[in-house]
Amino acid sequence: MLHRNWLRILVLPIVPVVAPLCAQDSAVWHDPSPHKVQFVTVDENVRLEVLDWGGVGRPIVLLAGMGNTAHVFDDFAPKLTGSHHVYGITRRGFGASSVPAAGYDAYRLGDDVIAVLDSLKLTKPVLAGHSFAGEELSSVGSRHPDRVAGLAYLEAAYAYAFDNGKGPTDEELFKAVQGMPSPPPPGSANLASFSALRAWQKQNEGFAVPESELRQTRESTPDGGVGKRRTSPASGVVREGMKKFTDIPVPVLAICAVPQDTGAWIEQINDPAVKTLLAKLGSLSERSASAFEGGVPSARVVRLPHASHYVFISNEADVLREMNAFLQTLK
Repeated sequence: MLHRNWLRILVLPIVPVVAPLCAQDSAVWHDPSPHKVQFVTVDENVRLEVLDWGGVGRPIVLLAGMGNTAHVFDDFAPKLTGSHHVYGITRRGFGASSVPAAGYDAYRLGDDVIAVLDSLKLTKPVLAGHSFAGEELSSVGSRHPDRVAGLAYLEAAYAYAFDNGKGPTDEELFKAVQGMPSPPPPGSANLASFSALRAWQKQNEGFAVPESELRQTRESTPDGGVGKRRTSPASGVVREGMKKFTDIPVPVLAICAVPQDTGAWIEQINDPAVKTLLAKLGSLSERSASAFEGGVPSARVVRLPHASHYVFISNEADVLREMNAFLQTLK
């Protein structure tokens, strides 16, 4: 999603922080994903929601992008359980996890992940993170390389994850999207139900997150429709705690959408300025992938042309193939 909303997810993580599902929501709808839910204490008065999809073999821990919860993997995760035990973590400030006033810097978020690994007694898991979760992957991999077998960056190899001065900065990407139009908002018919909103998202954005994830980030109305976005006072504090990571001494897979599919809505805009900016954004994405590839000797960088930012949804088969091949190489 190469527009202002994409920017908040990919580069400038100042986004609404979602609140827990209310009792009324859970009474009228049940998450069909085959996971168990538990809560792990990672800090004083801070508990994180941890999903467990089961499976056998080396653990895989999935980390969601900024603005999402672990439920964004509800469709993807079960496809890894044939040969791995799969977990997901909802970071602090989101979904059903605690929403403390502080603790959102890169080191603390990485420490939260370590605390979950300790609590679950997971030995040398693989961490796989989407989008801004690349920061947490690098935070753990650079400071605690002995704790993980490998890292998989799913459209997450940007400056918040690795910055050796050769790729574009957050500021460059931010400037590049200033002239981009915003996507059209969903209409009343698209908000009549969560399934209708998913269909609208698929048509306009090129992907659709699981309904369970939509219900984490949007309220429901008494008539079964989709209400406003859930928000939290924790919004906007994450970017202040970004760190510069330059050394990731563990096996790495990075899957990059280069160039990225921006969705049907923007393809219909016949504006030369927009097309020029799209080309520039594609160039910046390639620079990010190249900088990561050149600066992380252990990394296998895979470029998937015209995939969406939610690459594990839009290109699920490709991501599963690359992840399974990567996982087989790990000791």
